Amino acid sequence: MSWFTAGFGATLGGVLAYSLADEVLRISQLVVLLMLAFFVAVSLDPFVRWLERHRVRRAVAVAVVLLAFTAVFAGFLALVIAPVTSEVQAFLRSLPRWLQELRDHHSRLGRLEDRYHLIDKAKSELGSSGGSGVVSGLLGAGQAIFSTLSDFVIVMVVTMYFMAGLPQIKTFAYRFVPGTRRARAEALTEEIFVRTGRYMLGNLATSAIAGLATFIWCQVTDVPYAAALGILVALLDLVPMVGSTIGGIVVSLVALVVSLPIAIATAVFYIAFRVAEDYLIVPRVMKYAVDVHPIVTVVAVLIGGALLGIIGALVAIPAAMALGLLLDEFVFPRIERL
Repeated sequence: MSWFTAGFGATLGGVLAYSLADEVLRISQLVVLLMLAFFVAVSLDPFVRWLERHRVRRAVAVAVVLLAFTAVFAGFLALVIAPVTSEVQAFLRSLPRWLQELRDHHSRLGRLEDRYHLIDKAKSELGSSGGSGVVSGLLGAGQAIFSTLSDFVIVMVVTMYFMAGLPQIKTFAYRFVPGTRRARAEALTEEIFVRTGRYMLGNLATSAIAGLATFIWCQVTDVPYAAALGILVALLDLVPMVGSTIGGIVVSLVALVVSLPIAIATAVFYIAFRVAEDYLIVPRVMKYAVDVHPIVTVVAVLIGGALLGIIGALVAIPAAMALGLLLDEFVFPRIERL
């Protein structure tokens, strides 16, 4: 082989590798959505199998599970949209009164206007580049909402196809494994799928406990929107480590509308609940589900969150569990034989 041929081949390979990496980066958002859809399909598969064991055809079982999942999400939106809409309407009704108070030098808002000249500052901002900034902000918010809804639809549709064709997908993937190792690969894959399903069930259980505790606390302390906040905390608690903390901050801020002592008590309640969740609830549930060491859990969630954000943190623990099984099955025995 001549130097020219070797150099040409290396250059062509480098160009092709760069082009492939560039295309992968362009469709990275779609790849993340596909990964999320596959994870959701694997997580919901235990419910589908349970229905199949009760003589329900897989297509019908997939439809039932997805309808139940969609109904829960729609119920959350119904609980959230109603209070948010009422608050926005109340704000719009109060806006003329606040503007009138700004011009009244004897009111609190009027004294703030006399001191900080809020109206003049707002006019100057809107008169320069503020108007375009407001318009671009509104357009950006609308685009973000549309993008979120479209991503949700994509994930739901692809999840439906993944769930319906999961047995065929696994059968097709097994054909790439040599026949002598196929039975071992099938057993290992089924173990990964079973543990992933257990992890999702365990995660749903801990999230349900967090949502129920939030609902009860809000009812006892008269914090508004108890049902909506309970579901919100349950959904946020699905994200390991940081989800329950974010939920506690949100509920504590909402509790400020009641009183400052109630908000402080709510923050203390969530700190105590977080300690109980981390040291009592989650270890018991997750040891049965995935049997992953807490240190591995923390490192996996941090790495997954840094790479893929919330989605990465959500799938980090099952990925760490699958990696551990692969190491125990293929790598460590080979090293020990050396």
